[in-house]
Amino acid sequence: MTTATLTPTAIRNFIGGNWRNADSHDGIELFNPATGEPLGRSTTGSAAEVDTAVQAAHAAFPAWRATPAGDRIQHLFRLKNLLEEHFDELARLIVVENGKTLGEAKGELRRGIENVEVACGIPVLMQGYSLEDIAPGIDELMVRQPLGVVAAITPFNFPVMIPLWFLPYAIAAGNTFIVKPSDRVPFAVSRLVEIIHETGLPAGVVNLVHGGKPAVDALLDHPLVRAISFVGSTPVAKYVYARGSASGKRVQCQGGAKNHVVVLPDADRETTTKIIADSAFGCAGQRCLAVSVTVTVGEAKEWFRESIGAAAGSLKVGNGLDASTQMGPVITAASRDRVVSLIGQGAEHGAEPIVDGRAFRSKGSFVGPTVLDGLPATSPLMETEIFGPVLSVVHADTVDDAIATIERSAYGNASSIFTTSGASARKFRNAVSTGNVGINIGVPAPMAYFPFSGWKGSFFGVMHAQGRDAIEFYTDKKVIVERWPKEWSRKF
Repeated sequence: MTTATLTPTAIRNFIGGNWRNADSHDGIELFNPATGEPLGRSTTGSAAEVDTAVQAAHAAFPAWRATPAGDRIQHLFRLKNLLEEHFDELARLIVVENGKTLGEAKGELRRGIENVEVACGIPVLMQGYSLEDIAPGIDELMVRQPLGVVAAITPFNFPVMIPLWFLPYAIAAGNTFIVKPSDRVPFAVSRLVEIIHETGLPAGVVNLVHGGKPAVDALLDHPLVRAISFVGSTPVAKYVYARGSASGKRVQCQGGAKNHVVVLPDADRETTTKIIADSAFGCAGQRCLAVSVTVTVGEAKEWFRESIGAAAGSLKVGNGLDASTQMGPVITAASRDRVVSLIGQGAEHGAEPIVDGRAFRSKGSFVGPTVLDGLPATSPLMETEIFGPVLSVVHADTVDDAIATIERSAYGNASSIFTTSGASARKFRNAVSTGNVGINIGVPAPMAYFPFSGWKGSFFGVMHAQGRDAIEFYTDKKVIVERWPKEWSRKF
């Protein structure tokens, strides 16, 4: 299937239950990453458009908040069914604008749907607690209430899944919601909002505003926006967290990563190699849980170097709509050029490119799988989030040395260990300073009923996305202390 049979819709905002043309289309040019075919031009967004969306959400909030939780989630039940009905359509649209393989796009959607399913439990998840007779005749209770207007600023690498990290919980809890997607991938999320509209959700409960930095700043500054969720690079996460917090908002920001995996000599060679290759090169390395650095310990050095080179060199790179493709392109030509430049820097710093993807040639924004062996600890590349299909392999004498390598990183998103030793695995999971940890798992992505954690420079905030953290983030606690003396009741 070609891009021509998947013509994306015009880039329009969805505000107050209606589709509206954007004020401008002078943003970035958009291309199919695999073919180079033009897809249109994004909009820059404006403070006026954001204000219109916020006002619509604010107007819808009182009635939506008063809607019983059991009635609110009926829309999510319908959304779950509609997403299943449009599953293949959405997956193909993700491939066209993002470049990942069809299998990866379907995996993304499945994870998004899981969050819809979990949010359907809001009548239980949102419950408070109470205690009678905290003093004679006095009872105390805690209830959770929605915040009001909340917003999410989402990235290009998971166009549908990451909006669904936030949206279902926010609206199930009684908030009204604005999503501002990456200006690189406006089409799949627009289709998602069209599908949401089919659920019969009241006008203004969910709104979509496209744009770049002007739209982001307007959301961060708007006095009626109570909370901001963000996923993206660490520099932008710091900016969003600082500016949003300065405006008095509740903010959660998932930042960048430099994820490590440790391979011990007793690890199963075939399985370990396959899992790490899938983690490093899946989605062309453009996911925040992708492994960036493998630390081999002791005798694992020689066999892993050989096996990962063979695995990387055998991957079929191409258009994600081709069923035989195992890895697609990076998002843009500029991203490709950046990744190629960073591979060159690694070689200049002394690493050996045992598989070199710089030579891959195609009309799309492709970089071939790359393995850099022996990158020095002093190389700036050890702290650079490449966000491409590049795996650095470094070596350590002991598991303690490997853990020390991870601890030197400014990031703390994820780490994994491959071993058949329970003692080594336990030591690793207890000592390592990352929010998500895998044991013989290459991509330790939490299920929707667990928080998507992250530490150090990979997360700014207190409460994470998904699960119980999402409920805490999107609600305020109200504590009520009450007394009803008998003599008062006799007066009426």
